[in-house]
Amino acid sequence: MLAPTMRTLVRIVLVISVLLILSLALWSLTYPSSGDPKNIKYVLWKAGLYSLDPDVALATMVGDPGRDGLVLGRSKAQLRNEFGALISPGDASVYLRSCYENSSWKEKDVMFLGPSSWMVVFDHDKATELVLIKGC
Repeated sequence: MLAPTMRTLVRIVLVISVLLILSLALWSLTYPSSGDPKNIKYVLWKAGLYSLDPDVALATMVGDPGRDGLVLGRSKAQLRNEFGALISPGDASVYLRSCYENSSWKEKDVMFLGPSSWMVVFDHDKATELVLIKGC
C-alpha cells in the first residue's frame, strides 16, 4: 500500500499529465492547418523536437514573423540539413532566375531553399538575408 505522500505525488503527476495532453489536443484543434505558424507541429519543428516535411515548413514560413531566425547566421550546410536541397539561381525555375537576375542581389552569393520562392543571401557562407521572391 502506498504512503499518503506517495499517493499525493502520483495524483499530481497524473493531473499534470492529463492537463498536458488536453492542452496539446486543444492546441491542435485551435490551429489545425499545416500552413499556420502556430500549428503545434511547426512550433515543435522550430524547437527541433519534430521532423517536418521541408516543403511544409517552407510554405508555413510565409506567415511566420520569426522566420528570419530560422535562416540567418546559418551556413549552407546547416540550411541544407534543415531544409533539404539548396538550389542555385541557374538551376531555379525560369521565374525565380529572372527575378534574381533583375534584382539588386544579382551579383551576390544566393541560393534558393528547395523549390520554394525563398532566396537566401550569403556572405562568407553565412546567411545574411532571407528574401521571399514574389511579384517581380
